[in-house]
Amino acid sequence: MAKRVSLWDAGCPVARALDVIGDWWSLLIIRDAFDGVRRYNEFQTGLGIAKGMLAIRLRDLSERGILETAPASDGSAYKEYVLTEKGRGLFLVIVALRQWGEDHLYRSDDVRSSLLERETDTPVARLELRSQNGRRLTWSETRVKKVDGPNDGPGAR
Repeated sequence: MAKRVSLWDAGCPVARALDVIGDWWSLLIIRDAFDGVRRYNEFQTGLGIAKGMLAIRLRDLSERGILETAPASDGSAYKEYVLTEKGRGLFLVIVALRQWGEDHLYRSDDVRSSLLERETDTPVARLELRSQNGRRLTWSETRVKKVDGPNDGPGAR
């Protein structure tokens, strides 16, 4: 098995983000945290993840500032994992993955969950990329400005 290469020093923000949250367990833990899961055993039971793997992922997400531990909200001796501001910033990433999955990975008769606006109980609008003046953009109307420099290694884009 190939050794995992860190992309932390890459010049590309996508590569750096994947270095932090690029495995499916981390993204599923973050998804569950947005859904209100807070305790180790709740993550473990809901995901079916091995306890050792979960411990590693929770520690890593905490060390990287995505999650933090807090005393249990019910006053028990347990600790809970809560999203930090940095972690809450991943909400649009999770929504984008959800919407992409809805568009491309389901048949019309498949059962699926829905993301609803809490106040009105109606589905949220589709995410769209917009220009500075509000015009909708497609991928072909954007470009990445590459920067030459010390971060030209693997993952630089």
